Amino acid sequence: MASYNKVLLMGNLTKDPELRYTPQGTAVANLRMAVNRKYRSKDQELKEEVCFITAVVWNKQAETCNQYLHKGSSVFVEGRLQSRSWEDNTGAKRSVIEVRAERVQFMGAPGQSKAQSPASAAQPETLSEELSSESTWLAESEDEAHEG
Repeated sequence: MASYNKVLLMGNLTKDPELRYTPQGTAVANLRMAVNRKYRSKDQELKEEVCFITAVVWNKQAETCNQYLHKGSSVFVEGRLQSRSWEDNTGAKRSVIEVRAERVQFMGAPGQSKAQSPASAAQPETLSEELSSESTWLAESEDEAHEG
């Protein structure tokens, strides 16, 4: 039986990253994301729906996300779905499906980080132009996909 588990998400953080460490000292961060979908209803009314999802990032990547991302940051996450179950304080069974991030790409322009570093402040102007043209391309591609 074949199977494939791959998730690609682009959205904005709804909260600052939540960084913590396991008892063994491994960094883990939760990225709470909102992923929007715009579409036209049958009566051609423009609608938008939002999906809220948590991406879990591990190790050095978790620390980097905590350092540079903040509420509202745009991110592209590549990973896989995973489910977890546990018993809460009242003894009730709880479960969640989340994204185990394998790669997180920061989509915001330089200088929009939580902790301003001299390296990010000194980025060339062409980089922000490339990012804005990439964002324009992505928006145009999304509009074309929803027209059909």
